[in-house]
Amino acid sequence: QVQLVESGGGLVQPGGSLRLSCTVSGSTLDDYTIGWFHQAPGKEREGVSCRDNSDGSTYYADSVKGRFTISRDNAKNTVYLQMNRLVPEDTGVYYCAADPLRNVRTMCVINYRGVKYWGKGSLVTVSS
Repeated sequence: QVQLVESGGGLVQPGGSLRLSCTVSGSTLDDYTIGWFHQAPGKEREGVSCRDNSDGSTYYADSVKGRFTISRDNAKNTVYLQMNRLVPEDTGVYYCAADPLRNVRTMCVINYRGVKYWGKGSLVTVSS
């Protein structure tokens, strides 16, 4: 069974940085498009950044361009989301997700509800 485990969340001051990790077990990164989704309190879940490991294609939401970077370490079977210059609006639960068929647009933009595999989420709080 494919499993995704997020880590790295916590409390950080505005302007600070965090790195979220998503470790995949049961398969290899090459088999999947991996996405990070953000759910702010009381809001709908939104795609933040996705990477298609079959061709290296990436997507970033406008709100995080220039601040967040998605990357991978195949040896560790892990995908990272480096978050810099954090602002209070970044607060919320960040979910890692994987799908074997979606490209970055269908995964991160079109409809997240059908994405096959999800982690349990990691809470990020940006506050003074």
